Amino acid sequence: MKIITFDIEDWYNHDDYSRDFAWEKHEVRIYEGTEKILSAMAERGLKGTFFCVGWIAEHHPQVIKDIAAAGHHLGCHSYQHELATRFTPQEFKGDTYKAKCLIEDVAGTEVNAFRVPSFSITKDNLWAFDVLAELGFKYDSSVFPSTHEFGGIPSYPAEPSILRTHNGDLKEFPICLGKLLGREFVYSGGGYFRVMPYPLLRKWTANDPYVLSYFHPSDFDPGQPQMPQLSRMRQFKNRVGLKGAYEKYKKYINEFSFIDLREADRQMDWTTCPVIEIDKIK
Repeated sequence: MKIITFDIEDWYNHDDYSRDFAWEKHEVRIYEGTEKILSAMAERGLKGTFFCVGWIAEHHPQVIKDIAAAGHHLGCHSYQHELATRFTPQEFKGDTYKAKCLIEDVAGTEVNAFRVPSFSITKDNLWAFDVLAELGFKYDSSVFPSTHEFGGIPSYPAEPSILRTHNGDLKEFPICLGKLLGREFVYSGGGYFRVMPYPLLRKWTANDPYVLSYFHPSDFDPGQPQMPQLSRMRQFKNRVGLKGAYEKYKKYINEFSFIDLREADRQMDWTTCPVIEIDKIK
């Protein structure tokens, strides 16, 4: 099973990069980046799950309309890409509900999938899953089953599972991991995808029974502006591999047949998947 997802945010939509949220002052590049993604997907006849920032739905609704018109699966990626670790449960609920409603109003369709910004759910804010179930989400793809700069749950299995919350079950599609020399690596999305040598990327994707890829419009935009306030290491991570990333992405989706979370749900035999109780996550 090979799943393709996208996080629809512009190059400046990240609270760790742009704390003032005065985003109207920045150059808008979301239209071109999203169009490149949609064009390549249309050429292959593929459908993906698009996790959209609510702020984009509010300020650039045509982006959401274009995704919906192409028949893709719409998900929620918070209102303005704030890390979940900075919220109380009530604040997280308000932010997520606002974003969900904005996207649904623009697209005219239900939003039943969620991904937290920067994989910022950890063992210390597992209540976020309770909130998602309470808000009626069916699918989640927030678990980063390894260490991460902004979050991660290393103990979580890197495979689809039933996540049993206090408010009902979520169908969890975590990020996948590849193995090399006894170590596990993320390889199928974002900067990890951009820096990974293609032969190794192809090998893992072909051999792994579960692959979940994730991309952003900015992954394919080498002309995006720099943010001088960022550390040199963060600037390097944001830009490494950008130049050839779009051609690499097109080669990748031409070589493998990807599906969205809706189709993955239909294909899954959920009776054989792990059931993870939220209170037992360590």
